[in-house]
Amino acid sequence: MQKSINSDTSVETLNSTRQGTGAIQMRIKNANSHHDRLSQSKSMILTDVGKVTEPISRHRRNHSQHVLKDVIPPLEQLMVEKEGYLQKAKIADGGKKLRKNWSTSWVVLSSRKIEFYKESKQQALSNMKTGHKPESVDLCGAHIEWAKEKSSRKNVFQITTVSGNEFLLQSDIDFIILDWFHAIKNAIDRLPKDSSCPSRNLELFKIQRSSSTELLSHCDSDIKEQKPEHRKSLMFRLHHSASDTSDKNRVKSRLKKFITRRPSLKTLQEKGLIKDQIFGSHLHTVCERENSTVPRFVKQCIEAVEKRGLDVDGIYRVSGNLATIQKLRFIVNQEEKLNLDDSQWEDIHVVTGALKMFFRELPEPLFPYSFFEQFVEAIKKQDNNTRIKAVKSLVQKLPPPNRDTMKVLFGHLTKIVAKSSKNLMSTQSLGIVFGPTLLRAENETGNMAIHMVYQNQIAELMLSEYSKIFGSEED
Repeated sequence: MQKSINSDTSVETLNSTRQGTGAIQMRIKNANSHHDRLSQSKSMILTDVGKVTEPISRHRRNHSQHVLKDVIPPLEQLMVEKEGYLQKAKIADGGKKLRKNWSTSWVVLSSRKIEFYKESKQQALSNMKTGHKPESVDLCGAHIEWAKEKSSRKNVFQITTVSGNEFLLQSDIDFIILDWFHAIKNAIDRLPKDSSCPSRNLELFKIQRSSSTELLSHCDSDIKEQKPEHRKSLMFRLHHSASDTSDKNRVKSRLKKFITRRPSLKTLQEKGLIKDQIFGSHLHTVCERENSTVPRFVKQCIEAVEKRGLDVDGIYRVSGNLATIQKLRFIVNQEEKLNLDDSQWEDIHVVTGALKMFFRELPEPLFPYSFFEQFVEAIKKQDNNTRIKAVKSLVQKLPPPNRDTMKVLFGHLTKIVAKSSKNLMSTQSLGIVFGPTLLRAENETGNMAIHMVYQNQIAELMLSEYSKIFGSEED
């Protein structure tokens, strides 16, 4: 009887065991893949009481994550050390020089990098567009130094990375920029000096973000296939930043030696290395060189205006395109053949602008400095006839280049006044335009407003009484 009970109990135990085993087998059969079956079956094994071993994954992606987890910390673990607004200018990208453009940036300094945002980091994160990321600078192997010669601004320092990027940072507040300089310098000093670390760590960051070992093999193949000349150029950029300071000092010393030993302007002109220019030269110098008493350029401009500009609205008052005027000035200074009928000088305001610039840039104005007070005293006279005679007497005493050029210019302006119904340029309008240009004091010690009134009045009198002032002495 006892044997039968035990036998029955054994049978029930066996059946229950088989049922449990069958359930487990059913779960295994319903698994999606061979790897899932291995993972699920192994997870059922108990090695210690109450402890289940972690499932061993056969997927390469998970394997790369476990390996890199011990190699480099995740990006979130890079602590922010300092942040705030600074003026930033990027002046080189990969060794290629860039135009310096200053902009305000929210700068975030962490243990190994700097990030530049266009706004504060919190605003940037909330307003960040899809795919838009801040500019990041790896500080490993970077170089920092003060750079007074790189900008006219004060408190400027430069950061140069091993990849050839160069940044200028600036603030007008002294203690703020000093604090930033020392914070970045300390961050750089704490990082390894091996120049290869930024590129190596950059690849590790890429691997961690992509979570794939395939990228690692792809990068290795790219490095192996890289051409020798490309590797040489990379090494040149890496060593260039390290020797940048010594090169700058060497260039400065050479420039100082050159400046102290450079020849004078007169010597260069005598040797013919520098030609005398039209713009900016004394009137008598230009006339002597051309063997005339009126500069050729003045005659050419007047001829062009009288040919196609007498009826133009606002002639001499409206400004021409400054870039085109400067181009015309360059051609005249280079003594190239000038044809004002060319289509590039089609805008007559360019011609009038160049003529006004010529008189404005004379080292001594058309009315010489020594005659300024005398002309002012003459215009102050109450009687009109007495005023005209005084001005005429002064004009006759002027040096021939000044007197003849003045006669030609004001004779031309009287033709402008004669067409005032079309060009809307009266005697008063031309006096306002040409008064300060042709007549000014050598030292503006008096009241400039009073001087301007006299300048305009003298120019107006020269126009309104042109025939009397520039006529024969018997008139």
